[in-house]
Amino acid sequence: MKLAITGPTSGIGEVAFIQLAPHFNEIFLIARNESKANKLIETLSKHDQKKITFIYCDLTDMETVVSAAQSIKEKTATLDVLINNAGGIFQNKEITKDGFEMGLAANHLGHFLLTHHLMPVLLAAPKPKVINVSSEAHRAAKVDFNDLNYTNKKFNSFISYANVKLFNILFTKYLSENFGEKGLNAYALHPGVVKTNFGKQTSGIFGIFWKMAGPFMITAEEGAKTTIYLAKTKIDSLKNGYYFKKSRPVKPSSEAHSKKMRDRLWKESEKMLAKWL
Repeated sequence: MKLAITGPTSGIGEVAFIQLAPHFNEIFLIARNESKANKLIETLSKHDQKKITFIYCDLTDMETVVSAAQSIKEKTATLDVLINNAGGIFQNKEITKDGFEMGLAANHLGHFLLTHHLMPVLLAAPKPKVINVSSEAHRAAKVDFNDLNYTNKKFNSFISYANVKLFNILFTKYLSENFGEKGLNAYALHPGVVKTNFGKQTSGIFGIFWKMAGPFMITAEEGAKTTIYLAKTKIDSLKNGYYFKKSRPVKPSSEAHSKKMRDRLWKESEKMLAKWL
């Protein structure tokens, strides 16, 4: 069994990586910071350390995403589980060097591109899974497909985040619908409101909410449980494309079920990423 995971050097990604390491024969640790990744690898047993390969990738830089996928494909013919875990909320509007709004790139476009380029090795595995870390924040989404990069409208950090978390679920449903017959299983999940460094850079209403929610937040260990469950457990094929919370399928927003929206998202994503596909 072979695993690839993004964002494994902190928060729930780190916990998932550490706890899943004994269950896989080979693991591709996809991250930006190699020294941080190496320190993390050193915390594992000598036996598990030998299984890990660091793969450099900055999900906001599409050239590195393509290179990362290429590196993995050169090292393995099959990939059993891909966990698209990395993500973040960005307080101010930032545009990447590729011309994308930072949150859109880090939370959706980078993972879309990575999954696209890893699809051949995923489909070569017996029962491949793609696991996308979403959020209950998706319920607050207000999507404008005509201005995904906030060129014309005012940027709002929380709505931007809510939108991309909705995209994670729409992406999951599209994958299950269009690649399910080829054997691919895709799941989205809400990890819970986790006490990590994730929301510390936020201000405004969301920053106030984050501070108030502090005492009620769960640990990264608790937050990683659903990711670990989905990676390790054989899930009924009827639940392909489902959204999970506390290791159980739950109903996402009505927009998350919209075929029109998931088809539009796929089309817009392909259009934006055309030069890297």
